[in-house]
Amino acid sequence: MQLLENWLVHYTGETHLWTVEIFLIVFAALVLGYLVNKLINVLEAHAARTANVWDDALIEACRRPAVWAIWILGVNMAAAVAARVAESEWYNLVAPVNRVAIIFLAALFLVNLVKRVERNLVHPEYMAEPMDETTVKAIGKLVRASVIITAVLIAMQAFGYSISGVLAFGGIGGLAVGFAAKDLLANFFGGLMIYLDRPFKVGDWVRSPDKEIEGTVEDIGWRLTRIRTFDKRPLYIPNAVFNNISVENPSRMLNRRIYETIGIRYDDIGKMAGIVADVKTMLSNHPEIDQQQTMIVNFVSFGASSINFFVYTFTKTTQWVRFHEIKQDVLLNISDVIARHGAEIAFPTSTVHIPGQLQLAGVREEMA
Repeated sequence: MQLLENWLVHYTGETHLWTVEIFLIVFAALVLGYLVNKLINVLEAHAARTANVWDDALIEACRRPAVWAIWILGVNMAAAVAARVAESEWYNLVAPVNRVAIIFLAALFLVNLVKRVERNLVHPEYMAEPMDETTVKAIGKLVRASVIITAVLIAMQAFGYSISGVLAFGGIGGLAVGFAAKDLLANFFGGLMIYLDRPFKVGDWVRSPDKEIEGTVEDIGWRLTRIRTFDKRPLYIPNAVFNNISVENPSRMLNRRIYETIGIRYDDIGKMAGIVADVKTMLSNHPEIDQQQTMIVNFVSFGASSINFFVYTFTKTTQWVRFHEIKQDVLLNISDVIARHGAEIAFPTSTVHIPGQLQLAGVREEMA
């Protein structure tokens, strides 16, 4: 700064020295920030050609902190020149403000880096085997919280506040906060248990037989879990609820079950054994039926207007739409088997028996 001032005095004189000095500092900061932004664009384009997890994240994360650091330091230097000329007490604050700005920008860089690394770790473009999204988000939230808390404590220390006093107050006040925010803490630990036990993760289809909860998990936060119901409504559930209810996770099914009861007419009872045998053969040869799972096809009951056999088997797929396509094919094949045997699928009927000696009035008149 002294060399700059000597050079300016030589060419401009001392009268307008400070105004020229401020202009040059601000102008240099703007130009340097622009050049750094262009350089980051070039590096970002080069990094986009590779599938590395870290290079894209580092370059993207440093863009705003780097440019902002140049602008903030430039403005602070200009403010320092103005405060010195005015002999203001604000001059003494320039150095602490610069330190806090650097702390803030370093924290911003780390937070941005964690966010971008989170996206890369679950994206198949960067990872041959993407990591579990729920685990990555949980770790990312912990790291970001640690960075922010550490930055705040360091900034307080830079302004002369005692960190030990703050920590001591936190320890003493923790009990009072715990009692006052017990529901909030219950939700926090509920979210922690979800991350540790992992009964479900983002993207899973879940439902609870205890509550009217069913849908796809969209986000697991520290306080709430957001589930998108099948009619596309968002459902926000406090995490503490999951400590007290049963949760089914159909997304982790190994197979889907076909369990149907089919009835044929009583007139076709002699054909039941052949129908059952052919249906079982059809299922044994079906490419989408899992032959390693239980398969049952048996005559099961005498119904009110039909004799019934049931089909109990499992598909290989667990995908909902594909399962119904396979189930449709199986049911149509069963219908074909029944038709080939000359039988018919029964439907509810009633038979009225009239004794021989009773005749309707109209019939009696015609006979007369």
